[in-house]
Amino acid sequence: MMALGRRGLFDLEKHFGFYGAYHRNPVNRAIHVLFVWPIFFSALLILHFFPPFFYLPNFEFSLWRNNVILLWNVAFLVALLYSLFYLALDLKAGSLAALLSALSWMGSSFLATQLRWSLAWKVVLVVQLVCWTQLFIGHGIFEKRAPALLDNIIQAFVMGPFFVLLEVLHTLFGYEPYPGFHSKVQAKIEANINEWQETKQKLY
Repeated sequence: MMALGRRGLFDLEKHFGFYGAYHRNPVNRAIHVLFVWPIFFSALLILHFFPPFFYLPNFEFSLWRNNVILLWNVAFLVALLYSLFYLALDLKAGSLAALLSALSWMGSSFLATQLRWSLAWKVVLVVQLVCWTQLFIGHGIFEKRAPALLDNIIQAFVMGPFFVLLEVLHTLFGYEPYPGFHSKVQAKIEANINEWQETKQKLY
């Protein structure tokens, strides 16, 4: 299979093995499932207030008697890049992740239109504070390991939404990008955990 030969940036096994090593506790995983996508959504919401940089006609439509304007701005570009990357990682789960990214862009655009800047930044601030607090609680109290962002901030921010989705698909439907994926990932997780524990022992 083509997925088996992927390396580097598109090595899903490697990425998932790294992320999974920081999210083994079931409570911590549940917290991430609940709060990672709201972080992504609210980030798109604030990005809607950056000036558009594509000189293309804006798409405007009515939703529940309210006008919604979709701007070709930073929020659109971020959602597009996330979607394309998720599709490159795995076509099936990536298609669902891309759909969720697109819906997040459209939904955040609707909220941006309704809330305006004066209220939107306050909503984003509250959502980000609440969500990040929950994530740190999950790591500090339940996982007892620092978040992945402290070791690889890009991987943590970009991969987080996709991995919680993949985790849900596997838990509910037994989904694997290809046969044997999770057994190979589990081996990488164990190797990462062993390396981390050896490092801790050397420090103490």
